[in-house]
Parts: sequence; structure tokens; C-alpha cells
Amino acid sequence: MTPSSNNPAHPGSEHNRVELDPPTSTQPKNEQAAPPEPRSVQRADDGEIQEVIVDLIDKVAGRVDEYDAKLVRELITAGLKLLPDGRDTGELKLMTAAMKELRYAYRVFGEYPEPHKVTIFGSARTPEDHPDYLAAVEFSKIMAERGWMAITGAGDGIMKAGHEGPGRESSFGVAIRLPFETSANTVIAGDEKLINFRYFFTRKLMFLSQAEAVVCFPGGFGTLDECFEALTLIQTGKASIVPVVFVDGDGERDEHGSYWDGWIHYTKTQLEDRGWISPEDNNLFYHAKDPQDAADHVTNFYSVYHSSRYVRDELVIRVKKVLTEDQIKILNDEFSVLVKSGDIHMSEALSQENDHLDLPRVVFTHTRHKFGLVRALIDRINSFADA
Repeated sequence: MTPSSNNPAHPGSEHNRVELDPPTSTQPKNEQAAPPEPRSVQRADDGEIQEVIVDLIDKVAGRVDEYDAKLVRELITAGLKLLPDGRDTGELKLMTAAMKELRYAYRVFGEYPEPHKVTIFGSARTPEDHPDYLAAVEFSKIMAERGWMAITGAGDGIMKAGHEGPGRESSFGVAIRLPFETSANTVIAGDEKLINFRYFFTRKLMFLSQAEAVVCFPGGFGTLDECFEALTLIQTGKASIVPVVFVDGDGERDEHGSYWDGWIHYTKTQLEDRGWISPEDNNLFYHAKDPQDAADHVTNFYSVYHSSRYVRDELVIRVKKVLTEDQIKILNDEFSVLVKSGDIHMSEALSQENDHLDLPRVVFTHTRHKFGLVRALIDRINSFADA
């Protein structure tokens, strides 16, 4: 894949993945639980200090978007407050390292904004002759042939398989520094798209924020942690809805079914039947029959659907074609429970939006819950692809 910079020198490059619910303000809504700010030489949010920060931003970046400059000013202000707060060295190290890691990772991914990306999770212990490994190679190869890039944790096992299929050119490695894992797999080692993280939370943010799909192969605690986090963020509306797909290797079923059959049985009997999840939450994942089925499910998800975000309480679903009046009526008939007020309707880009302005929109005032049904709504929109 050829990188394409996402800076002002390369206008027109838009990320495929957008934030579902971008904040209107980065300020906490309520800081009453925090102790009063300690007395300092001069408060970081004093006008004089703020003027110095503004001057620094001008010297470093020149004229930039006013809102972007405001966000960086708030970031610098928050950093300046850490010393009067009395934060200890360990806390300062954590926050500083996390910010540096995120900045570097965003820079690397920012060179490749246009290709769709799929995050692949699975065990680092899977042998290379195992059916799960072979299935991961096949799946990632199919996705690369369709123009997608693969993101894995850069280790061995399924992570290596996810790189082997597309090859080094179409792979990202998002590695974690562990005492018992000292190097990346042989496919991605030494590549400029290999990013090393100190913290799991920054690494997991990149896994999910940069991908238009998540595909899970069998694995241990780490795999299940990543799988559940993806589902939790989508279920609660904290992340955009993307396909979450489970894949087993050929022949991996016994009298109890496959690995993912067992997982689904657990979530049915121990979560859904006890009321800990809702029936519609089962729409948030798909158990594929084989790697080809998994690839088809991911790409079909984007046959009509493009992306979505909130503008206040309006859920704005960007689509690749204008839906007919009859199709909109079907959506209103089948998904009225999602609508807080008004109805589901077609729209042009809303005035508050600033990306993908050429795409038509399906818009409605959302109740902000039942995201499993929102996933079903997207599937219904995609069913109109050949209409």
C-alpha cells in the first residue's frame, strides 16, 4: 500500500473511520469530586499564561483551525496543571508516555487514511500448521485482495498469520512490550508500520479506532478481553458500529461444537438468559462459516453503509446511495423503537458536519440505546444494495 499523507499538503484525504460521538467540549462536566486546585505560582488558565500558550502554538504550527488550536491549548493547560497538583513521578511518566505513544501511532496510521483496515485478534500460541492459523492466513489474504490492510498485535500465532496473508506491505503491527515476547514476527519486523506500545490501553485504542472491522480467531485471555471490549464499546455507543466476526479453522468442531460455538453458548446461557445482555445484542457479532464467509460479511457491511456519527441527538448514517421512499418507509416500520421523536428520513450533510459531505444521509433522533438494533438497521440498509 502506498502511503498518502493526511496533512494540509495533501487535501482530499479522508479517514474511512470517524468518531461516532465527537465531544462538543473536552472539559469535564462535573469536577466536584476532585479536590480544590492547589495554589501555584500562577494558574495555568490565567489569561497571561493562556496568551503565552497561544503564542507558542502560532510559533510552532502557524495558522491552524481555530477549534483544533483550542484543543491543543487545553491539552497544554492540563499538562501545566499536573505539577501544582502534586502528581508523582510515576503518574507523570504514565501520562507522558501514553501521549507520546498515541501521537506516534496516529502519525503512522495517518499516512494510510484511505485503505480500509481490519483488526485481527487471536492466540499468539497457535502453531503454523493449525487449522486456525491457516484460516487466518486465508482470510487476511482475501481481504488484501479486496484492498484492505490488516492490523494485528505483531506477535506469532494468529497475529503472524494475519500478516502472512496480506504480506508486509499491507500490514500494520501494533506490538506490546512484554518480558516474554521480545520481538515482532518475521513478516512485520523492522517495518515502518510496526508500532511498539508500553501500555495495553493505548494499544487497544489503536486496534479499535483505526479499523473498519474486527475479526476474532480462537485465543486466550487476551483475545477474549479484546473481543469483549470491542463488543462493549459498540453495545454502549462509545464506538462506531463495525462488523465483529468470529472465525474457526476447518475441522475445529468436536461433539461440543467449535470454539466460538462454545463462546456463543456461554453468552446465551450465562449472559442473555440471566438478563445481563439483551437479545438484540446478538446482532453485534457474526459467526462465520469459513474465511470466505467472514470476508464477504465484512465487505457486504459496506455495500451501502459508509459510516455514522451523532450531531447532538441526531444519528447521522452516511450511505452510498439515496434510499427510495419505500425503503425509508420500511426502516420506519421496522425500527420505530429506535426513534425518540420524528421519523427516519433522508438528508444532505448537516451543517455541523465537515467530512464526507458528498454522501447522502439517513437521519433520525435516536433514543441512544439498543445499539444491537442499530446494527440490524444497518444490515437492513445494506439489504437495499441490489434493489
